[in-house]
Amino acid sequence: GIQTSQDARFYALSSRFEPFSNRDKTLVVQFTVKHEQNIDCGGGYVKLFPASLSQEDMHGDSEYNIMVVSTPFVFFFFNSKVHVIFNYKGKNVLINKDIRCKDDEFTHLYTLVVRPDNTYEVKIDNARVESGSLEEDWDFLPPKKIKDPEAKKPDDWDERAKIDDPEDTKPEVGRGLGGDCGSALMGFF
Repeated sequence: GIQTSQDARFYALSSRFEPFSNRDKTLVVQFTVKHEQNIDCGGGYVKLFPASLSQEDMHGDSEYNIMVVSTPFVFFFFNSKVHVIFNYKGKNVLINKDIRCKDDEFTHLYTLVVRPDNTYEVKIDNARVESGSLEEDWDFLPPKKIKDPEAKKPDDWDERAKIDDPEDTKPEVGRGLGGDCGSALMGFF
């Protein structure tokens, strides 16, 4: 494996491979990461870049196609989690679900499986921790409903949560299919 030498530094290593398409094929992205100490801020990740990437000019803002990140730290409002990010039409789109990552000092295998039917699985140590539909769990498409900025409530709109109906009457108790009721049993498990 590869071990970094200094804390609180960014490290990157890249390897070029033959361009491929996963059209009508299952794509599997896997990596292992081990954090030998508790970390305040950091993580391990793998990025798949477009074939056009210049490795000599690669930096943190280089456009990527897919990134899977393990961030095993808790800091203010950040929690230990797995981020799965797709670049779609020039925007990085983050998964809408919270996936907890391992935050111990052992080696863990992180796996993303993307299927041709637009479903996915995220596994940690080969155990499924999340799955679903790409369309439902990422905001690739604009919302199906959007607020109309011109819409306004009518002037006579009643804001009360409950409104009494003066015409309403209570039902007669004890008149049903079995005649008069004498007792009732309620249970909770």
